Amino acid sequence: MSDPVLVEVLRGMLVESRHRGAVAVIDADGNAVFALGDVTVPVFPRSAVKALQALVLIETGAADKFGLGDEELALACSSHSGEPGHVVRVHGMLAKAGLDVSAPACGTHWPASEAATTALARTGAPSALHNNCSGKHAGFLCDACALGIDHVGYWKPEHPLQRQVRDTLADVTGAMLSDERRAIDGCSVPTWAIPLQQLAHGFAKFATGHKLSPERARSAIRLRNACAQKPWYVGGTGRFCTEIMQLFGARVFVKTGAEGVYCGALPEQGFGIAVKCDDGAGRAAQVVVAALIARFLPLSDAERAALARFLRPTLRNWNGFEVGVLRATNALLT
Repeated sequence: MSDPVLVEVLRGMLVESRHRGAVAVIDADGNAVFALGDVTVPVFPRSAVKALQALVLIETGAADKFGLGDEELALACSSHSGEPGHVVRVHGMLAKAGLDVSAPACGTHWPASEAATTALARTGAPSALHNNCSGKHAGFLCDACALGIDHVGYWKPEHPLQRQVRDTLADVTGAMLSDERRAIDGCSVPTWAIPLQQLAHGFAKFATGHKLSPERARSAIRLRNACAQKPWYVGGTGRFCTEIMQLFGARVFVKTGAEGVYCGALPEQGFGIAVKCDDGAGRAAQVVVAALIARFLPLSDAERAALARFLRPTLRNWNGFEVGVLRATNALLT
């Protein structure tokens, strides 16, 4: 089947581009609340499932053993911008486990934050700590140390830690994670292809604790609360995930993944959300998530006004002139 157009890009009064994709909103019992497109095709959620991967950080006892607070737990769920506060806190996570910057195997890139890149370029070069996935990797390394297993090769699919992470993802989403569905993520850990309907169900369970073990349900609450309390550590300055969770607090959890994927949860409604834009456009996926929030979350007038800029983000040229907008289609809004 052909996925529907979810977002249109207007330049002036005309549609210049269209973004197709699929959407699943599922409740904690696995019932479809809302769906568009083919939600049964396995997709790689990439960084959108970091919060599910971070459940292991609490369940191994690593979070308590190393005294990790909300900022560090939020970083374990993050795709951060590499701003100085992110880097310092990730370094602190490693230090608590007796490790240093040589331990993370996520690779090195310049910060996603333009301001952080400009400042860093004046004084030095990036390290693995600037990688947007370094918080997740610091969490994995804490896991290995807490379990008393060799952290060398912790990122490989055959390592005991990654097997535990895989089993956790399989349990929460209900997906069969066979080797045929495994690939390598940008930060070198395994990424598993999972249908949107199962991703959304997993996040509904993450939101409610329903059908999770009592220990896993408590771990989910702890991670959600950490992200709600410290959303800057999940993304960074000006980032969609951060700004949405700053706006709505514990009422909304959202997390970006690469290639136009978003996952999230509306805990009060008991809904999980999973989005995939076919062309990999993150800008479109953000509009889709904003439209789903507007559709399913009761909003005050002030909240609806604050959400408006995410529903119809303005496009500007290099002179700052407004040249167009993105807008959700009626398929999402009605």
